Amino acid sequence: MLVRKAVRGDEVAIMDLIHGLAEYENSLHSVDNTATKLAADLFDHRYCEAFVAEVQDEIVGFALFYTSYSTWKGPCIYLEDLFVSERSRTGGVGSALFQAVVDVAKERKCSRMDWQVLDWNQLAIDFYTNRGAVMDGDWLNGRLFFD
Repeated sequence: MLVRKAVRGDEVAIMDLIHGLAEYENSLHSVDNTATKLAADLFDHRYCEAFVAEVQDEIVGFALFYTSYSTWKGPCIYLEDLFVSERSRTGGVGSALFQAVVDVAKERKCSRMDWQVLDWNQLAIDFYTNRGAVMDGDWLNGRLFFD
């Protein structure tokens, strides 16, 4: 297994995994993003960054993240999504992707790393708590949608 920063050309494989994640979450109908837009956002605009995991030259997982900011703590890393294809969920792929993002947060001297987990996704909750994460049930998510 190889974990590396995503490069131009990875966007199609990442979008395939994003579709896999959306399907897992029963939300495939909500995905509007495209590989072309993802490539622009990752590599031209640099709105976000990603790591990919390869097994035998095939991208089997990704972690997409960006810098956020806490008025109380300063810079933070927000892990938007971490997903590994079902057939590759053993062998430490998810752990390696998660650790790669943790390493970026520490290298950039971020005060914390944040992400969300659906309350029914016990596998993900266990994955994160087994790595020392605190799951905070005190906050509600707010969101506005724009066309």
